[in-house]
Amino acid sequence: MLTHWFLAAVHLLAFALGFWAVLVRGTAFRRLADGAAEVRGVLMADNIWGISAVVLLISGGVRAFGGYEKGTDYYLHQPLFHLKMTLFVLILLLEIAPMVTLIKWRIALARKMAIDTGRAKLFARISHIEALLVLLMVVAATGMARGVMLG
Repeated sequence: MLTHWFLAAVHLLAFALGFWAVLVRGTAFRRLADGAAEVRGVLMADNIWGISAVVLLISGGVRAFGGYEKGTDYYLHQPLFHLKMTLFVLILLLEIAPMVTLIKWRIALARKMAIDTGRAKLFARISHIEALLVLLMVVAATGMARGVMLG
């Protein structure tokens, strides 16, 4: 019982931390585009966003397919689970361009080279869309926890 509780708590806290981090990253991108912030703020928020995404993936995978919670069969036949995973995949797809760019920024900074912040406003918008998708994932998760079946 304690393991179930621990996994659920870690999963929910990762949602909260991820939501906060991607919002902060989006705001930092926006401020960077306006010349009012430093790159380090974007990178720090991105680190936290990435860590929370990994924790979400691992804790969610263990909960759904590791013999905890309602069991694999429940999740595979639960439409809200499919919605939640679709939202997760959308986040991953949206994350490709910012992730590649931020990796390049980290390399450039390590080499003491200039970085191109030309797409910072776009990445701010993407980050805020991702935050919305995280919220929608939480809504789907609460429906799954209550056994809501769509259709």
